[in-house]
Amino acid sequence: MAMHAAMTTTLLPLALLLVSVVIMSGASASSPSSPSSLRFHYIDPRNFTMAAATLFSSSSSSSRPDGRPSLALLHRDAVSGRTYPSTRHAMLGLAARDGARVEYLQRRLSPTTMTTEVGSEVVSGISEGSGEYFVRVGVGSPPTEQYLVVDSGSDVIWIQCRPCAECYQQADPLFDPAASASFTAVPCDSGVCRTLPGGSSGCADSGACRYQVSYGDGSYTQGVLAMETLTFGDSTPVQGVAIGCGHRNRGLFVGAAGLLGLGWGPMSLVGQLGGAAGGAFSYCLASRGADAGAGSLVFGRDDAMPVGAVWVPLLRNAQQPSFYYVGLTGLGVGGERLPLQDGLFDLTEDGGGGVVMDTGTAVTRLPPDAYAALRDAFASTIGGDLPRAPGVSLLDTCYDLSGYASVRVPTVALYFGRDGAALTLPARNLLVEMGGGVYCLAFAASASGLSILGNIQQQGIQITVDSANGYVGFGPSTC
Repeated sequence: MAMHAAMTTTLLPLALLLVSVVIMSGASASSPSSPSSLRFHYIDPRNFTMAAATLFSSSSSSSRPDGRPSLALLHRDAVSGRTYPSTRHAMLGLAARDGARVEYLQRRLSPTTMTTEVGSEVVSGISEGSGEYFVRVGVGSPPTEQYLVVDSGSDVIWIQCRPCAECYQQADPLFDPAASASFTAVPCDSGVCRTLPGGSSGCADSGACRYQVSYGDGSYTQGVLAMETLTFGDSTPVQGVAIGCGHRNRGLFVGAAGLLGLGWGPMSLVGQLGGAAGGAFSYCLASRGADAGAGSLVFGRDDAMPVGAVWVPLLRNAQQPSFYYVGLTGLGVGGERLPLQDGLFDLTEDGGGGVVMDTGTAVTRLPPDAYAALRDAFASTIGGDLPRAPGVSLLDTCYDLSGYASVRVPTVALYFGRDGAALTLPARNLLVEMGGGVYCLAFAASASGLSILGNIQQQGIQITVDSANGYVGFGPSTC
C-alpha cells in the first residue's frame, strides 16, 4: 500500500498544447474494415512513445514469464469478422449499442431505481448485439475453448449449456456439462448460491442453485450454478470456479458463448481467484476494426509496479459494489484546467453520481455542465482553423478533415484525487472517424449525474486495477 500511496501524485508528462494529427495518404478514410486512417504524431515525442502493437491470433492466450495468466483481448469486430457498407454504418451501430448500455447503467446505478443483475427486469433489446471485447477461455475437463464477453461491470460468469431450451447462435459448439469430469452443480442451500448478487432466484427440481442475469439491452441468461475448471491458454487450470450454466439465453453476443465478469464483487473471476490473483488484473483494449490487433488481459499483480503510472484511488459504491469508480476531480483542455463546479463528479452517499469505469461503454459520458465546458473549450482552441461538420448520432462536435494532410487539435487531460494527478489522453482517444473524412469528439453529455469513462478513452493505455489495495493505474506505457 505504501508503494501505491507514493505513486498517487506521480504524473504522466503533460503533452504540449497541441498535437499533430497526420492523415496517411493512400488509406481509405471510409473503409469499414480498417481502423481509423488517422496517425498521431506528437510535437514532443517524449510525451507519448507509441509502442508497436503486439498482434495475437483469435485463439491466442498464454502464461507470461512471471507465471501470470494472460489472454488476448479482442474487439467484437475482430471476432465477428462483420463488414459494414461504410464506416458511418459501423459507427451508427456502435452508437446504438452504446445508447442501450448507458441506459442500462443509468437505470441500474440511479439511487431511485437501484437494481441488481439477478432478477432485474428484461427490457426490449437491440439487433446489433451485446459486448465490445472478448477473450478465449477453456471450460471444463478436458477444456473446450469458448469465446466470452468481458464485462468489468458484471460479477457472474456464465456460458450457454446443453441441453438448451432457448439459445442464441454462438461460434463454438455448446458446452456439454455431461462431457466434463469437473462439472459439479451447486446446491441451492449452499453459501455459494447465497453469494449471488441479489440472492439466488430459487431451486431447480434437482435441488441445484438457479440463477438469472438480465442486461439492459434485452439480453439475459437463466440456468443452474456450478463449480467448474477454467483454463487460460497454457496456464495451470483454475479449479472450483463458480459459473452459470445457462439453459435459457437470449441475446446476440456476436458468437460468444457467454460472459466473463470482472467486477469488484465476490462472484467475479477476480473475486473468486482471491489470493491467487492478488485481487488485481491489468488490461489493454484493442482499437476498433476487423483487422485491428488484439489487446491483452492479465490476471494477478506485477511484482514490479510500473513507475510513472498515474495511480488514483478506486471508490466503491456501497449500493452497487461490483463497479469500479474513480475519483475524477477535473478536466483540462490544451493544458488549461477548466473552471468546473466543485463536487461535479462526486459519488454521493445514496450511490448517485460518480465516475464509473466501463469496458462495455464506448463514448465517455460527462454531466451536462462538464461536457459543455469541455466541448466549448475544445472547439474554441481549434477556432475557425478546421471546418465543422454536422453532428452524427450522439456526437455533436465534428470536423470535416477530408481535405487535410495534417491538423492540430488540443490535448484533453483528466485530473484525479486531491493531488490532481493528471492523465493526458492521446489524440487517438479523443476523435473517432465517422466516415467520409468526418471526425467527431468522442465525449457526450450524460442524461443523469453519472459519468462513465468509456473504452474509446481507455484504448491503447495499459490499465491496472488493484481492487485489493483500492487503486487503479493508467500507463505509463501505451500498448
